[in-house]
Amino acid sequence: MLEGSILQKLEAAHRHSKRPIQYGVYYKNTLVSLCHALEDHILTDDSTPLVITAFQQGKWYLQEAERYADIAKKSGQIAIMASLDTGFAEHPTSQLPNVNLVGLDSTDPVAEEWHLIILAPGYTAMVICQELSEADYGSSGVPASDVERKFYGLWTFEPELVKETAELAISHIGEYNPELAQKLKAHKQAIQSRLATPEDLSAVVSRVVDYLQTGQVNISVPTATRHQALDGNLVSNEIQAFLRMAQIIDATDTTNPMAAAEVVALAETMGQLLDIPAWQMKRLRFAALLHRIDPLQRVESVLSPGTSTRYQEDVPTCALSCPLVPGAQVLRTMPQLRAIAQIITHQTEYWDGTGEPAGLAGDEIPLESRILALVADFQWRLNQKENSLDNREEIFAQALEECRQLQSYRFDPKLVDTLALLVMGLQQGLDVPVVTPKASTSMWLLNSRLDSESKTGEQIRSYGK
Repeated sequence: MLEGSILQKLEAAHRHSKRPIQYGVYYKNTLVSLCHALEDHILTDDSTPLVITAFQQGKWYLQEAERYADIAKKSGQIAIMASLDTGFAEHPTSQLPNVNLVGLDSTDPVAEEWHLIILAPGYTAMVICQELSEADYGSSGVPASDVERKFYGLWTFEPELVKETAELAISHIGEYNPELAQKLKAHKQAIQSRLATPEDLSAVVSRVVDYLQTGQVNISVPTATRHQALDGNLVSNEIQAFLRMAQIIDATDTTNPMAAAEVVALAETMGQLLDIPAWQMKRLRFAALLHRIDPLQRVESVLSPGTSTRYQEDVPTCALSCPLVPGAQVLRTMPQLRAIAQIITHQTEYWDGTGEPAGLAGDEIPLESRILALVADFQWRLNQKENSLDNREEIFAQALEECRQLQSYRFDPKLVDTLALLVMGLQQGLDVPVVTPKASTSMWLLNSRLDSESKTGEQIRSYGK
């Protein structure tokens, strides 16, 4: 990272923190799709955000200047950083009262960066990257195709990280224009942030995935190998969008912020006890990570109770069972995630057939959905009892007993028996590793082993230790 750049300052601030930042490498076509999705979301939102961008060179801004005229109509303040080029300040968009240009010196490390920082009352988002140097490209050299240029950095919806980066960017702008920095700081402080709702995140994530898929279609590079690399980068970021959404949903639940990670750990252990195949285990892990992406409890079913629809993984639309579930429909926009969407949707089916959305009963319910429903309920009960009971064994025993009372009605009795074996192990000191996946290296969810891309070592809460 270039010394003095915004990315380097952010990295330095988190280098020794408990939650170090996870970075990735992105092709230019991926960043274009990401930025266009986030920019166009501003056009459909009424939040008048603060927008801070860095375009490297003025010529890149000029390619987007017409878009930014529209974005300015829906924004509070916009600050645009770029090295000075002919026409940078002369374009009509640059004359708008809420558009502020910052001409960067040619030696400024920020002139090698690509930023989009959005602060709105209902959501936050940012892309912050730095182009690889000639040495970073190694023996392959700097690519001839513009879309193959690579950038190192991250993108996220995480509010505190976005706010921190905005402060760093405003401070950098202050070195050029202290008055503008004060105006941007005042606008930032005036934004009364609220916690993003699943609906807020679903809208922006859906747009990000849609634009990334469009980016796949529009790739035009010389060879099939290069096409595969660019395509893979886009798919990886589509998966990242869903993981980041799930992380924010967990973070906003102050009473149970580790739900997804702990459900993954419990589900994986259950899967091991059941000796399910590796492909099924992978689907179960991913569904557990995303299981709270759409709370079906708030969605009214349009199907008649008891209507049974068999699950077929290769059916692209699953028309009868899932169209009413917005979060699952967002997932289904990716062909690779249709099976995951199906698992998440049917976690609210009941063993006796009285659940939703399709009224599936018994073994009609996908196995992964049955496991997910049970361990998510069990984890919730453990979390609820953490503050009321001191004895670790008693917490596990009571949570299990409450799940037993729902077997044959809500849960698969055979799976409750398997959960009892797991609880016995937990009471005797079994350590269940909690998985914390790296969103920036999310392709393991589709085509690689979990162990190489996840952080283990944290354990299921000891409850009373």
